[in-house]
Amino acid sequence: MPESLAAHTTFGIGGPAGRWLAPSTETELIEAITAADASGEPVLVLGGGSNVLISDDGFDGLVLHTGGLRGVQVDDVAACSGAFLTVAAGEPWDDFVAGTVGQRQVGIEALSGIPGLVGATPVQNVGAYGQEVSQVIARVRTWDRQRSAVRTFSAIDCRFGYRNSLFKREPGRWVVLSVSFQFRLGDLSAPIGYAELAKALGVEVGQRAPMTEVRDAVLGLRRAKGMVYDRDDFDSWSAGSFFTNPVLDDPAQVPDGAPSYPQADGRVKTSAAWLIEHAGFTRGYGDGPAQLSGKHTLALTNRGQARAGDVVALAREVRAGVEQTFGIRLVPEPVLVGVSLDSGSAPGR
Repeated sequence: MPESLAAHTTFGIGGPAGRWLAPSTETELIEAITAADASGEPVLVLGGGSNVLISDDGFDGLVLHTGGLRGVQVDDVAACSGAFLTVAAGEPWDDFVAGTVGQRQVGIEALSGIPGLVGATPVQNVGAYGQEVSQVIARVRTWDRQRSAVRTFSAIDCRFGYRNSLFKREPGRWVVLSVSFQFRLGDLSAPIGYAELAKALGVEVGQRAPMTEVRDAVLGLRRAKGMVYDRDDFDSWSAGSFFTNPVLDDPAQVPDGAPSYPQADGRVKTSAAWLIEHAGFTRGYGDGPAQLSGKHTLALTNRGQARAGDVVALAREVRAGVEQTFGIRLVPEPVLVGVSLDSGSAPGR
């Protein structure tokens, strides 16, 4: 029987895999990709399934699950230079974060509770609560499907941006094999860069706090928003934030009253959640099997029986409503496999 992809995503949505393979070594992974590419078979590389929406028709090709690629190698630990670790792509991200907090390795404590695997984090340049993974990445080792070769990129060559990277800009070409991280050692966190987290910790923005307290606070905030996956909580049956926060060329484009975060390049970032709410979409919006989360308007959720088409219809409606109200077009954050927000028309409200 074909492997159901719904069982491998936090949305709980997705049809069958044409062919399913879960390699346990890099060699097996590379050999499988090489053979598929040589024969012209489509390939979908699937990690934790936490940032993807897959069609109800599934994927007509080879689905490679990277969860078997495991291992954390400690390359160096020194009081002056910190810790240098190389982590296989299939390591669960939050387990890795917990380990760094326990070992006094500073820099990703605010990224606690994010589902998925390590290999996906540089692709999206995962970020939350004032931290981004690019701040501690030293290099990323990949398989280049175009050149059929292993290639390693330094952090600067990864071309990291807001929820973006070289690997995301060239989808399908790069398969992350491992990620190397450089951490400072200490008992206190990196400076707290997010007001909501600072308030939860009882500190000012820019101050530090014990790393264990930061992790606990972040997990609490994420759970309250349905952003920690829980099989018993439909508010967490999602891909997390479905839309990225818009980065606008002109500060004058930011609506009155909306949050405004100046960027180093002169542009300004605003809040997608604020735009959604002020376009008239409330928490829990929707009367079908796909609804906005009852805890956070930025998450589109499966209430147990949703299909990909239900989520797409809701996403189109929300995006159209925001664009009609503010003239700002939201960009989806998850990888869309076999579905698109740009085809068809949004349903009327």
